[in-house]
Amino acid sequence: MLRALAVDDERPTLEELVYLLNADPRIGTAEGASDATEALRRINRALESGPDGPDAIDVVFLDIQMPGLDGLDLARLLTGFARPPLVVFVTAHEDFAVQAFDLDAVDYVLKPVRRERLAEAVRRAAEQRGATPPPPRIPVHEPDPDHITVELGGVARFVPVDDITHVEAQGDYARLHTERGSHLVRIPLSTLEERWRARGFVRIHRRHLVALRHIGELRLDAGTVSVLVGSEELQVSRRHARELRDLLMRRP
Repeated sequence: MLRALAVDDERPTLEELVYLLNADPRIGTAEGASDATEALRRINRALESGPDGPDAIDVVFLDIQMPGLDGLDLARLLTGFARPPLVVFVTAHEDFAVQAFDLDAVDYVLKPVRRERLAEAVRRAAEQRGATPPPPRIPVHEPDPDHITVELGGVARFVPVDDITHVEAQGDYARLHTERGSHLVRIPLSTLEERWRARGFVRIHRRHLVALRHIGELRLDAGTVSVLVGSEELQVSRRHARELRDLLMRRP
């Protein structure tokens, strides 16, 4: 069973997170720390105790924006340890996902935290630590192929695929761009490329997938190729340029 440490400077949020973790059968113990400095002291004690010691910690559920030493700073410090605990970021902000996964985060959970979403993060941590596997997962299906489910402020919303202008890879996540804003989903770009190929989405770069119908211009400048999608100019890699030109020439 996993031994967890939750870190958040907001006391009600911390207490709720510790409560939800202790309610998960894969968590043996869960305790809280109100800032990164306190957490670092607790983690140092865990490392001194050893992986099987009474003070050991397997996974840290870590807020990002905190006064003083923030969550990303703490995670960077942990990468220098010989046997650091796993890290799951729990934050109200989408914008740090790339930095989080660059630091080998197990998961990136958005606040307000839903019990089911936290359980998924615990499952990932348990798999990495080789803990007893949880019960079989119930597959989650999109409501229909014309929409994709996104989470915003703890509410599930269904975004029409036709409204998506382009998709940007951000670690294990993808950011879906529409004319009204963007949404972060935990789906690899390669999965969306396969799923939406028949709907007119094409890869133009290792980080970008674009809907052909939303391309306003194809620009050639000194051997470089780019496309204009709304008001945003996106670079086209050399390996994808010829295919993109051919597709645009055949576009009705």
